[in-house]
Amino acid sequence: MFRAASAVFSVPTAATVHDDGHDNTHNTRTAPSPHPETITVVVTGERKTVMGISAYVVRDTVEVNGELVEDTYDWFAQDDEGNVWYLGEDVKDYENGVVVSTAGSWEAGIDGALPGIAMPAQPALGHAYRLEYLAGEAEDMFEIIAVDRTLTVPFGTFDRAITTKDWTPLNPAVIEEKWHAYGVGLIYETHIAGGTGTVELVSYTPGG
Repeated sequence: MFRAASAVFSVPTAATVHDDGHDNTHNTRTAPSPHPETITVVVTGERKTVMGISAYVVRDTVEVNGELVEDTYDWFAQDDEGNVWYLGEDVKDYENGVVVSTAGSWEAGIDGALPGIAMPAQPALGHAYRLEYLAGEAEDMFEIIAVDRTLTVPFGTFDRAITTKDWTPLNPAVIEEKWHAYGVGLIYETHIAGGTGTVELVSYTPGG
């Protein structure tokens, strides 16, 4: 997420990404919502040590009608070959300003949790990866199903987008499709089975 070596998963430090979506089905966390969501992703510039690795901290918040319903801190690191690893997340779901669940939280190296691949340095058609792993809690996976697609979202038109099929054995009926753009990251997601709803990139502010 943080160096040109993995540009498809690239959000510079302090970058801010805003997505708008209407998502009636979630894989593992927030309860379904009938209202549009506003998702804000910020690369904080902070670090967290996970398994002895200095990971970048990314904050991901979800609001419905201006009310915070989810506040997550994700931890990422990049190896020397450019692969981006996902090292865990601290999830808090809210109702009326009160934390009601931390389901989906995990940290690599604790309770058998293992890091996963968020995006390979060289995405290749047909390759599949485990994004995260804590048995029974966080088991998201994805497969690369396209490597050179064009998509227009409210923020603009993107070429050479990487498309992934995402699912979890914890809820196998739900399958999502996600589009990732070079230099920006996730720009679009939708359900292809087991649910309805889409998320689109509406604004992006580069960091330093």
